Amino acid sequence: MNESGLIHRSLWLVASFLLACGGAAASTTEGVAEETGLRYWEWQDDGILFRLTQRLPDQTRAFFLARGFDRADADFIATQCVFQSMFKNTGTLDGEVVIDLENWEVRTGQGQSMLMTRDTWRAAPELQDAPAAAMIALEWSLLPTHQTYEPNDYNWGMTSYGLPPGSTFDLEFSWSREARRFSRVLTGVECPADIDPQPEQSE
Repeated sequence: MNESGLIHRSLWLVASFLLACGGAAASTTEGVAEETGLRYWEWQDDGILFRLTQRLPDQTRAFFLARGFDRADADFIATQCVFQSMFKNTGTLDGEVVIDLENWEVRTGQGQSMLMTRDTWRAAPELQDAPAAAMIALEWSLLPTHQTYEPNDYNWGMTSYGLPPGSTFDLEFSWSREARRFSRVLTGVECPADIDPQPEQSE
C-alpha cells in the first residue's frame, strides 16, 4: 500500500473510532431528578437499561438506623458511596440477560476495585458485631450479585462502591446475552457529599 493509501486508511480508522465513540456517548444520559435534585447516570442501548441515582449519605444513614444498625455502623455504610440502581432487560433483543457484579469494575485515579457486593458486606470487619436482622436487611436492600433477567424483567437495589463521599469514578458494567459478554462504561459518576446531620455543639 502506498503512502496515500496509508493516509486514507488511517483517516478511515480514526473516523470509525469517532463514530463508535459518538454512538456510545449517545446511549448515556446524565441528569438531575426533579423531585429530589439528585443526579443520575443512565445507559439505555443494546437491549438493556441501567441507571444509577445518587443517594445522600444521610438518606442511607437514616434507612439503616431504622433497620437496627447503631450509629457507627450506619455511618460506615452511608459513607461507602451508595447509589440506588436499576437494571432492566428491555426486551428489544432476543434472549435473557445475566449480570454478575463481581465482574464489574470501579475505576479512579488510584486504580481499579470491585463493587461492595453482598459477600463483601457480609465479611466487612466493621459490621461483625451488627445484629443479624440488620445484616439481613442490608443484604436484601442490595442489587443481587448474580441475576438473570427475562425480556422486560427488571429490579431495583442499592449498589455501593467503597469510595469516600464526593469521589468521582468510572464504572465498567457488563452483562451476558446468549453466552456472549458485553461491557460498557459510565464515566464521571459522582458520589454525593456527606453533610453531618448532627454537628458537634460548641461549648
